[in-house]
Amino acid sequence: MKFSCEKLLLLAAILTASRGAATKSPVPLLEGLLLEAEDGNVRISGYDLKTGIVTTVPADVDVPGGIVLNARLFGEIIRKMPGQYVTISVDSGHVAEISSEMSEFEILGSPTSDYPELPSVDGQDSLEISESLLKKMISQTNFAVSDNESRPIHTGALFETGDGELTIVAVDGYRLALRREPLESGDDASELNFVVPGTALIEVERIVSDGDGIVKITLGSKHIMFSIGDTLLISRRLEGEFLSYKNSIPQSANFQIKVDKEAFISAVERVSLIISDKLKTPVRCVFGDGVVNLFSASSLGKASDECETDGNGEDLEIAFNDKYLLEALKAAPADKVNIELNTGVLPCIISPAGEENNFLYMILPIRLKAYEG
Repeated sequence: MKFSCEKLLLLAAILTASRGAATKSPVPLLEGLLLEAEDGNVRISGYDLKTGIVTTVPADVDVPGGIVLNARLFGEIIRKMPGQYVTISVDSGHVAEISSEMSEFEILGSPTSDYPELPSVDGQDSLEISESLLKKMISQTNFAVSDNESRPIHTGALFETGDGELTIVAVDGYRLALRREPLESGDDASELNFVVPGTALIEVERIVSDGDGIVKITLGSKHIMFSIGDTLLISRRLEGEFLSYKNSIPQSANFQIKVDKEAFISAVERVSLIISDKLKTPVRCVFGDGVVNLFSASSLGKASDECETDGNGEDLEIAFNDKYLLEALKAAPADKVNIELNTGVLPCIISPAGEENNFLYMILPIRLKAYEG
């Protein structure tokens, strides 16, 4: 194999594909990247047996072929190369010579036959969505994905289509994040329901741009594929029974409070200063007439603050995990949010103020009795 390629394009492709490679594995080959050169392109793949990322970069290919190279070492060599172009050639002993201007490296690779084959995704069901919109939908839900492996299905986010809309839902037992957007015309023929691992969605969010490019999502029997420009991300699907989220969301509220999002975030952040991972105490909120008073206490001390609101909670007291509350507020796509409350022990709903109904966050309160006395 021998090819020449623009250094920056090659480095970008290496960094993208490396997100699919294992960082540390008992199988060293999984820490490598598969390079395949032919027909004016170099295809670079990283695969840790759970998620595979494949991207393509244009190159002048003199001799087609392939090699597996350690992802970290290969990436660092290309990053440090001095010239604008890099030439890579591989001999029959699987030694790769990497050169640019006066710099030259020789590193030992592995034959492509030893690299695990990426799963094929040839399903007929698919949907399309813009890169920027998918990026927003993932960022506004994936933080609520569970990290508890005892319920594997909830370590991913539910993708659900119907009535011409895509809904993404993430839950972790203490909170629920939901984001809904209409699909382009023609994408509402079939109703799809599948769960994508949260770790794979983190990589999708990193790969997609803020532009108007189209992401095609193809559903296979056991895997899911995201086609993003010249890059493919293939992930296993999570199997199991996802939470029946529609039945979990309260359909009415005794109190509806509107609050400026940034002002509320600032107040919560201030009273959270004396809370840490070791000092897990809740933020107590008392919703009065036109104001919410916030309190926190730990072995470090006490803090109180307040924030103006539109509405009257009749002095309802409710307590939240500060991290969960802040993540919801920061994800809400609006300057003002509605906070719907019933009692101090029932779920709270946070949604954008206004007519849009595309984001919803449900958070379970913390029972204050555990922190009293």
